[in-house]
Amino acid sequence: MGHDPTRAGAEKTPGRLRLPLGSPLQILLLVCSFALAGYAGVRLFAGDWLGVALWLVGAALLHDLVLLPLYAGADRALVGGLGALGHRDLAMYVRVPAALSLLLLVVWFPLISGMVSEERYRSATGLSSAGLLTRWLVVTAVLFGGSAVLLAVRGRRTRSRDGD
Repeated sequence: MGHDPTRAGAEKTPGRLRLPLGSPLQILLLVCSFALAGYAGVRLFAGDWLGVALWLVGAALLHDLVLLPLYAGADRALVGGLGALGHRDLAMYVRVPAALSLLLLVVWFPLISGMVSEERYRSATGLSSAGLLTRWLVVTAVLFGGSAVLLAVRGRRTRSRDGD
């Protein structure tokens, strides 16, 4: 075993914290993302800091206490059902489009459900909120259709490889 003089000092000094640092570019990107997040936080909390803080705490609680058990249970049922059929490896073809579709639903739920008035949305964006439910359903169908196409391509490649 060779002697590495750069590591010898770090191993002998107890209590000294040694951080694994990445490349200078990674460190620069990390510092920039923290600066951007800090700037966004300052701008966000400048207006209604109590409302924003309550919203963040409420969103975290809603996710951890309600949504996480729901989608973890749905995923467990999906994997169990596909596992019983012997096709557990197909779970990602359902997980990905379902996750993206549900993320879009959560983001746009106030508009889709009518919780935000048309006038308020139009004054903020200059756009109409009419047809958002239809658009979400179309995007969901496209996501699942794309996943089905990928699954078919995978199946065709597997069959052609096995047939050769």
